[in-house]
Amino acid sequence: MIEVHALTKRYGDRTAVDALSFAVRPGRVTGFLGPNGAGKSTTMRLILGLDAPSEGAAWIGGRLYGDLRAPLCAVGSLLDAKGVHGGRSARAHLVALAAANGLPRRRVDEVLELVGLDPATAAKRTRGFSLGMGQRLGIASALLGDPEVLMLDEPVNGLDTEGIRWIRELMRGLAAEGRTVFLSSHLMSELELTAEHLVIIGRGRLLADTPMREFIDRHSRSGTLVRSPEAERLRAVLEEAGARVSADARGGWLAEGPSAEAIGGLARDHRLALSELTPLRSSLEEVYTEMVASATEFRGAGGERREREAAR
Repeated sequence: MIEVHALTKRYGDRTAVDALSFAVRPGRVTGFLGPNGAGKSTTMRLILGLDAPSEGAAWIGGRLYGDLRAPLCAVGSLLDAKGVHGGRSARAHLVALAAANGLPRRRVDEVLELVGLDPATAAKRTRGFSLGMGQRLGIASALLGDPEVLMLDEPVNGLDTEGIRWIRELMRGLAAEGRTVFLSSHLMSELELTAEHLVIIGRGRLLADTPMREFIDRHSRSGTLVRSPEAERLRAVLEEAGARVSADARGGWLAEGPSAEAIGGLARDHRLALSELTPLRSSLEEVYTEMVASATEFRGAGGERREREAAR
């Protein structure tokens, strides 16, 4: 379990993380979201003891990271997949980590197989690795100590469709074993399929700490996509019933207000044939984008870079 209490980090007159408090509980995948520059990377670094907080504290399993007797066996992390010596092979990198943490060498072979790095690839120097191969090595490093807590920052970067599906199933499987999984990603569609809970921050402050489905349902704009051969007559009937009707890019009408069941009843009562009646729900990306619009401190690709530079 990860516990964050009143965590604050200042860099001069700038506050990157502002009195942040939340808990990441075992047995589920928790997604960590926020716009560029929101403080996600800084928060993860603070939890892992890579930066010292200005105020507050973060605990892993009830202890500060620096007090853990065997950190790699308690928490596995991936913050930067490129943080590997380019002259070493993937196997040599993992063997060195295993030796430094008193882990058996057989564990290296286990995690290499788990992440899909075959012996020939594992023997290559990492400077020639693609981004996807580097991500797999980073995940292997995080899993090496068979930890109870996993913290991964953008783990699907560079992975192909098969690789993304693999990391999704791996994360959900580890959570099902009772482990704590904390996952940051900008790939909203994938996070919606993977995470059960969300922690969302903006400008270093907590915006939401909520179950995924509850968050989407609470902030969604309910609507129904409806089509009919008598489109204009259908629109008039819907508006008369109090629906907000607009043209949908997919064709037909987007009706907000009445439920799909109520619209079906209206069509029946007015003898209107329907060719489609589809209830719509906002995606995580749609709901999240609208929610954090006012909390976006840095727009464009430079936000995370500026956050990392401030952390140096």
